[in-house]
Amino acid sequence: MSSSREQKLKDVIKEAAAEFLQRESNYTSLLTVTDVSLSDRGNQSTIFFTVLPQDKEKGALDFVKRKRAEFREFFKSKARMRALPFFDFEIDNGEKNRQKIDEIARSVIE
Repeated sequence: MSSSREQKLKDVIKEAAAEFLQRESNYTSLLTVTDVSLSDRGNQSTIFFTVLPQDKEKGALDFVKRKRAEFREFFKSKARMRALPFFDFEIDNGEKNRQKIDEIARSVIE
């Protein structure tokens, strides 16, 4: 898959996932889509997201895992693709680590 085509697909998936989670969420926590990864062939996609407050992460992850099939149907209605990737959702631990580093850096500077 070409790099520009891959980036465009990632952007479409990220936007659709954000819209879907906003519609389906019960507003007990804030779900933010942070990144999307694609397999080399483009047949698998992992959508990374963060959750606030952090103590709601497990429930939010369970929720989005249950909604994968519904997201696939939602995405199908948004995207004009013959073969859709398999979608999975994961907590973005990289973003959590970056935020923790920022907190430590701020506390050292103060």
